[in-house]
Amino acid sequence: MKPVIAVIGAGKIGGALATALTRCGYTIVATGRREGTLENMKRLGVKAIRDNKRAVSEADMVLLSVKPVNVPQVLPEIGDVLEGKALVSVVAGLRIKTLTEATRAAEVYRAMPNINVMIRRSTTALSGPRDGSFSREVEEVFKCVGTVYWVPEEWLDPWTALVGSAPAYLSILIDALILGGVAVGLPRDVSTNAVLDTIEATVGLLRQRPVHPAEVRDEVTTPGGTTIEALKVIEERSVKAALIKTVEAATEKARLLGAEIDRQIRQRLGLS
Repeated sequence: MKPVIAVIGAGKIGGALATALTRCGYTIVATGRREGTLENMKRLGVKAIRDNKRAVSEADMVLLSVKPVNVPQVLPEIGDVLEGKALVSVVAGLRIKTLTEATRAAEVYRAMPNINVMIRRSTTALSGPRDGSFSREVEEVFKCVGTVYWVPEEWLDPWTALVGSAPAYLSILIDALILGGVAVGLPRDVSTNAVLDTIEATVGLLRQRPVHPAEVRDEVTTPGGTTIEALKVIEERSVKAALIKTVEAATEKARLLGAEIDRQIRQRLGLS
């Protein structure tokens, strides 16, 4: 029997999780602060209420998806009704240690999905007691919305920088390729569909053939041809180096923000 899940904070990610999990056959109770949020959830077939404590009382598992600034207000509301339940936080930066000390949850996990949860193709990192009583149920919940990787908690900041932010990086690259097609005379709709189809197929190719991406690059590149001319520009403009530095910079920012978020929350909750 599937657990009843309370989604505390049905914003962009929380709302997408609530909707997807409902379609997977889970009973969901979602909460929101604004009337518009609640109405949107109801239109999508999700039970939605304002009362966080009531939602948690009705659930077996709790997904915490509020903004970090609201955590010190929400945790005291639900802390005493979390006993015996699993608490899964998707709040960036909020550490397992802090959640464990601040609540009576039986087990605490962190989950880092990305925006692709909206189409049930998220790539989610899970951290917490891998062999815990609720670990299998937690994993199944996130498998409903995509693929799942168990990682140590210290990997979550790099994960956020690489996987959480990757849809933004890839969207920029895709937009650039589409504009490149337009620049050389292709209609925008043709260029857009061709780029998206090619990217999807290339990903499929790399999944079916366990080779280094450079091997596919070399297979496409013929002596004196168009691809090598394009690759020269990529190397001259340091595109690969820029992408590596992009992930490094985002990781450092995630670490700094995470540490500060956790520090502020611990301070406001009165934790030493």
